[in-house]
Amino acid sequence: MLACLTMSGVSAQSWPQRPIRMIVPEGAGSSNDTVGRLVGLRLSEILGQPIVVDNRPGAGGIVGMEIGARAVPDGYTMLTTATATQVIAPLLQKKPSFDPFKDFAPISLLAVTQNVLVVHPLLAAKSPKELIALLKAAPGRLNMASAGNGSQSHLAGMRFLLASGTEAVHVPYKGGGASVAATVSNEAQFTMTPLAATLPFIRSGQLRALATAGASRSTQLPELPTLAESALPGFQSTGWVGLLVPRGTPKPIIERLNAAVVQVMQQPQTQEQLVRAGADPTSGTPEAFATLLREEWTRFERVIKAANIVID
Repeated sequence: MLACLTMSGVSAQSWPQRPIRMIVPEGAGSSNDTVGRLVGLRLSEILGQPIVVDNRPGAGGIVGMEIGARAVPDGYTMLTTATATQVIAPLLQKKPSFDPFKDFAPISLLAVTQNVLVVHPLLAAKSPKELIALLKAAPGRLNMASAGNGSQSHLAGMRFLLASGTEAVHVPYKGGGASVAATVSNEAQFTMTPLAATLPFIRSGQLRALATAGASRSTQLPELPTLAESALPGFQSTGWVGLLVPRGTPKPIIERLNAAVVQVMQQPQTQEQLVRAGADPTSGTPEAFATLLREEWTRFERVIKAANIVID
C-alpha cells in the first residue's frame, strides 16, 4: 500500500507529461463546447501541456459520457459535463450505460448558463407573447429545434410549451451547434437553448432573441426581459457546465487540477471571455460540485416526472 501511495504521489508531482484529452459530449458550437474550449486553453497554459478537445456528440450526450466513463483514470482524460449530459439524459434513459455519480470524480463547476428563447428573424414574433399566439393559432405547425433527445434545450423547450399551453414539432439535432444552425437557416423556427451557443448569432442579427429564462435578466443582454416577467410568471430554466475526470483518477491529480481550474476562473481575461460568450464564470471545490450534481438530479427528476417526458 505504501508503495502505491508513493507511486501516486510521484505521478501527481510530475503530471502532466503529455497532452490531455478533454472530451466534450456535445457538438462544436454548443455551450458545453464553448466553455470547455475557453477553459481548456487557459488550463494548458498553467499545466504546461496542450488540452486537446475531443467532441463526441450523440444521444443527448450519452455517447461522450460513456467514453469518459471508460477512459483510463490516469489524469490524461477529463470531460466537460453539463445539465443535459450529467442529469437529464441519464434520467431519460431506461438503463443508462454509465453511472453519472459512481463513474466520475467531480473537479469543479465552471459556468452557469441561462437559456434563451430565440426565433428566426422571418418569424412574425417579436416577443414571447407573440410567439405563444402564433403557436396557439397553428398548433404543431412550427418546428422547435433542440440539441437532441434528452438535451438541456429539449427539456427547456418542452417546459416552455407546457407552461404556455402550446404545441410545436420537436426536431432533435446532434448537438447544440447543429440545432442553432437549423434555427439560423429557418429549418426550425425557434429553440430554447443556452445563451452561450446563440449569442454570436443574436448579435449578428441571424437570430432574434425574445427572452432569457433565468431568475433575473442576463448580464450579457440586460435589455432583454425574462420569460417570467414578460409572459410566464415563475418560469425559470438555467443550466451549467462543469469538469469531471474518470473515477479512480489519483486524488493528488484531482486536487492539482481543481487548483488549476480555480486559478483559471479567477483570471480577469477568462471571466471576460466567458461573459462575452454568454456564460457566468464560477468555480469551487470538488465536494461543492458533487453536492450540486445531487441537487440537480433531484430537481430535474421531479420536472421530468411531472411533465411525463420520455424518449425512445
